[in-house]
Amino acid sequence: MQTEWSPSQYLKFEDHRTRPAADLLMRVPGTGISSVVDVGCGPGNSTELLVDRFPSAHILGMDSSPAMIEAARQRLPNVEFETGNVETWHPSPPMDLLFANAVLQWVPDHRRLFPKLVSYLEDGGSLAVQMPDNLDEATHVSMRKAAGDARWREKLAPADDERTVIETAAAYYEILKPHCSRVDIWRTTYFHPLQGLEGIVDWFRSTGLLPYLSRLEEDERNAYLEIYRVLLADHYAEAVDGTVLLPFPRLFIVATK
Repeated sequence: MQTEWSPSQYLKFEDHRTRPAADLLMRVPGTGISSVVDVGCGPGNSTELLVDRFPSAHILGMDSSPAMIEAARQRLPNVEFETGNVETWHPSPPMDLLFANAVLQWVPDHRRLFPKLVSYLEDGGSLAVQMPDNLDEATHVSMRKAAGDARWREKLAPADDERTVIETAAAYYEILKPHCSRVDIWRTTYFHPLQGLEGIVDWFRSTGLLPYLSRLEEDERNAYLEIYRVLLADHYAEAVDGTVLLPFPRLFIVATK
């Protein structure tokens, strides 16, 4: 049972997880970019997109998980990677592009964080962000309901706070526009075909479920997941072939300084 960030578990759904990064990258202004940081690079799948798009740029991949950094180095041995925390990190000199795919939802205080990240950009540089916007989806409501079981309620109380409740599109525009010449914001819901309810569990085992599972003993984890599966069954119907469509809304921002 996985209780920490796992590159192999994450990459079980590589095509689905990489598509939002590709969609985000398509909206990034593409001229004059010589320095790029992939913030929260994970196992390097998003970094690989950046290498292909900007082959002449210096690209750095950064992640707080040593396991993810090791996987990224194996995938892209000619790219520089380092372990780091976006809350304390400070690049020098300023960058042309900060690319943050599915990571800033784990970082608090966006009203302080986003202007700080923009301050790390060269004039004309861009902050490109994609964040899951799914805390109100049945997948995550069910996580919180399962965490309320009396057997582990107290133990799991801090887990809900690990994910940041992201702001509205209007709020991000308000936060970023005083610091940027252009702010592009959009929201997309993807529908991922997964194999049954177990496919949903497998998907979130490496992300949204991790704050809960990492705080439980093995027998508790198994019991928690049984409750979670029952709750999911009320919301996600299997097709005749066993497929379940997982709706997954995501918020995108490209802010150019």
